[in-house]
Amino acid sequence: MVLRPDHGPLSTAFRVLPSILVTADFAPIFQQEYRALRPRAPMPPIVIRFRRFTSLNTTIRLREGQIRVSLSDLLEGAPESVIRAIAHILLAKLYRKPIDPAHNLRFKRFASSAAVTRQTELIRHARGTKRYSGPEGRFYNLEEVFDTLNVQFFGGLLGRPDLTWSETNARRSLGHYDAAHNTIVVSRVFDRPSSPRYAVEYLLYHEMLHLKHPVRMRGLRRCVHSAAFKADEQRFPQLKEALAFIKRL
Repeated sequence: MVLRPDHGPLSTAFRVLPSILVTADFAPIFQQEYRALRPRAPMPPIVIRFRRFTSLNTTIRLREGQIRVSLSDLLEGAPESVIRAIAHILLAKLYRKPIDPAHNLRFKRFASSAAVTRQTELIRHARGTKRYSGPEGRFYNLEEVFDTLNVQFFGGLLGRPDLTWSETNARRSLGHYDAAHNTIVVSRVFDRPSSPRYAVEYLLYHEMLHLKHPVRMRGLRRCVHSAAFKADEQRFPQLKEALAFIKRL
């Protein structure tokens, strides 16, 4: 879940379905939290909507003297204490006030719970759409590279997910594994003659390790690169060369 005081589109990899549900049930909670943060300020109108987001996104905006809140419809059945925590965090961010650690902890516990995490993944898979350009690049075929690495490091036992080059020459996100759509994406910036094969292999190998070592929760923290993950990563024979090449980019 992303709590953000504004504005800006969701990830372009996913779309937001248009259905909107208007609700006044949570308005008193937001009004109470507003009054707690701003005891002497006039109370603006607060409009709250449930939207069919592809994740637990929430947004808050101040427009024409009106506070407009959009909540993921995944929060419709959330406990009142969680909604109150969300109201506090959003309003505190909107008005640049300190966030109460108790509210922050309550929200994190809810968002990181196994049930909510699983539900979010299912919704992303059901509602989200993923754009594919396919595994066949101009110079490298990701399926051929995957199969080679699978035999070399995984005994050929790793199930092959969807593989695709990114649509653009992304330099900030060089590769990622999308668990909701079981897809590995590699930046097209590496699909060129000047990119050594070991760099492409390392990027794909790193994402393949996410299949072998899924994200785990340690308390309220997500463990993305566990000790076992890092140990397996060290098995890549040209790790130093690959990291040096990536750093030069």
